Amino acid sequence: MQPVALATPILREVPVIGGEVPRLEVPGWREQFGVVAGITARGGQMPGFDLGLWSAQPVADVMRRWASFRSAEPGFSAACLGNQVHRTEVVWHERGRGWTILDGVDGHGTDARGLLLTVTVADCVPVYLLDPARQAVALLHAGWRGASGRILERGVRLLAGHVGSVATDIIMHCGVSICGTCYEVDSQVFNAFGLPTPAGGRGLLDLRAQLARQATELGITTVTTSAWCTAHDRAQFFSHRASGGADGRLVAYLGMPLLG
Repeated sequence: MQPVALATPILREVPVIGGEVPRLEVPGWREQFGVVAGITARGGQMPGFDLGLWSAQPVADVMRRWASFRSAEPGFSAACLGNQVHRTEVVWHERGRGWTILDGVDGHGTDARGLLLTVTVADCVPVYLLDPARQAVALLHAGWRGASGRILERGVRLLAGHVGSVATDIIMHCGVSICGTCYEVDSQVFNAFGLPTPAGGRGLLDLRAQLARQATELGITTVTTSAWCTAHDRAQFFSHRASGGADGRLVAYLGMPLLG
């Protein structure tokens, strides 16, 4: 079975020049909407700029990288992260202070300035949602379980419930993740998306294409997809699958900086 062809515009996140934190940004979001949307990068050889909190890395090294990451964006006084479990729980944040870590959460939303939403990824899709009219954002961690479990719909409903967003006002970007030609899965995954199982019981699946399809069904009309693949472009990103589970973690981030 061939991967589903992407029908959404392709964006290539661009490197942020300067500083000690290797990262890329979704082009245009900062300039057009005043929103910071990006993802960290490997930044050298293993372990590189690994931000995984639940790893064998020395705690002091990981926390030093997180401190560098947080200070790289001075417009944010707080950050939130979930101990992700590949499910569909999403949480709204009215405000933040320091660094908040929540158990069992795979998505975050806010309309508060100065609060940076983050998710860790190493193949899964970071989904960035922005309602520019109401100045609200949501960031989702979408592996195959979360995507098939409709975490995107949960994210849209989160924005609708808290700030009155309607789908046609939401801008969505499927960020740096594994691409459809690198992601071979079994019948369990195809069944989860309601897709026919390919001959032989395994085949290629494009998670970003599935999320884009769901977005269209929900009424989102502006959807873009990253040109990067964590497996193809492993020199720049971590890939759990391409490394056989040995790689570190990237952090995708989204938020509205403090004014002034």
